[in-house]
Amino acid sequence: MSTLTAVAAPERAGMTGRHKLILTLLLGAQFMLAIDFSILNVALPVVGEGLGFGLGSLQWIATAFALPAAGFTLLFGRVADLFGRRRMLLIGMALLALGSLLGGLATSPALLLTGRVMQGLATALATPAALSLLTTSFPEGPARTRALGLSGALMSAGFTVGAVLGGVLTDLLSWRWAFLVNVPVALVILVVTPMVVAESRAAGRPRLDVPGAITVTGGLLALVYGITASAWWALALAAVLLVAFVLVERRAAAPLAPLGILTKRTVAWGNVGGFIAFATETSLVFLMTLYLQEILGYSPLATGLALGVLGAGTVTGGIAAPRIMARLGGRLTLAAGLVLQAVATAALLGLGETRDALPLLLIATAIGGFGNLVAIVAFMGTATSGLPDGEQGLATGLATMTQQVAITLGIPVMSAIAATRPGVLDGVHLATLANAGIALAGAALIAVMLRRR
Repeated sequence: MSTLTAVAAPERAGMTGRHKLILTLLLGAQFMLAIDFSILNVALPVVGEGLGFGLGSLQWIATAFALPAAGFTLLFGRVADLFGRRRMLLIGMALLALGSLLGGLATSPALLLTGRVMQGLATALATPAALSLLTTSFPEGPARTRALGLSGALMSAGFTVGAVLGGVLTDLLSWRWAFLVNVPVALVILVVTPMVVAESRAAGRPRLDVPGAITVTGGLLALVYGITASAWWALALAAVLLVAFVLVERRAAAPLAPLGILTKRTVAWGNVGGFIAFATETSLVFLMTLYLQEILGYSPLATGLALGVLGAGTVTGGIAAPRIMARLGGRLTLAAGLVLQAVATAALLGLGETRDALPLLLIATAIGGFGNLVAIVAFMGTATSGLPDGEQGLATGLATMTQQVAITLGIPVMSAIAATRPGVLDGVHLATLANAGIALAGAALIAVMLRRR
């Protein structure tokens, strides 16, 4: 047994200083990776002006990160199980430092996009590795739930904090610091991790399902590209490759993703709930950013600070979620979190053209953020429950892939809904209503499909 597994002591024994350091290190890595997804969102016009991006090509700054982050997560989660979770975390941190340095010093669009691709690959490498190290460090039950609560709070809050931090750095220093801020943090993690975290991997001689890896990675890359670029040929290719992946996995001697785990109700429906939670809340951040800047005329810095209230709600929800989950169980906690998020989102339909409605936005987004994080913690606990340590990398890889794909797809879908109305405010209202409806429908679906048989 790995020495890391020693963290999985009985709850009454508590955590030593070393265990707390391990937890802090892993959570810090996850938080930094979550921030990177959104840190450039409010700075895109400034970046485009500084490096010569055309208006139509600005979306590629986000897409260049999202494609590898979503497409390679499942593969790298399984590789971490087979060849070492700590090793993959360290490789990811090294790649993040290099990509961030390249992006921060970029003098052309090509160099910046290369840096973003490297950051996306680093996220796919390090996020499932850090999360599986976390789940294998605590036994299934209250101890793991508390650890996942902190993890979920930081990962979800990272998206909002990224918007805040991006606005602050852009207004006070330069957009380049949205990249460069990662470098010293990644170096600290690279130095400290080998000192405190033991290697962890699956027992036995590892074998990698190469055909499965090619079909699922290609399918996910085509899916994300097809939706973000509105390319129907890519969506068709994604469907073919993902069907081929299922057929390959049925016959593989050592499948990349055993179909048994994919058909487990807790894994399947837990990930459905997580997808809805991430897709709706992160796209709501986009809608509120649009409202604050286009309707109320706030600067990127003011917009980021206003959205910080949502971040505070998510952190509070992550702290409270383990207690709620201990009382209600995973199914009801996931459904209740989505219901609370849906109600708070629906309240935003009261937003108008004046700044008088700003208190409504702050209160509703804080409450919705609380409900969202409660749902996300329940999603993580549900989607990784009932599995041995040897499959935790796969389970967390699935969960991380769900998160990345949801964030990537939620924003263009809500943007397309908003664009169906001629006015910005009418479009925001319509997309907000759809957002609340999706969260409420997801809650009902989870409550029914995860009911004990």
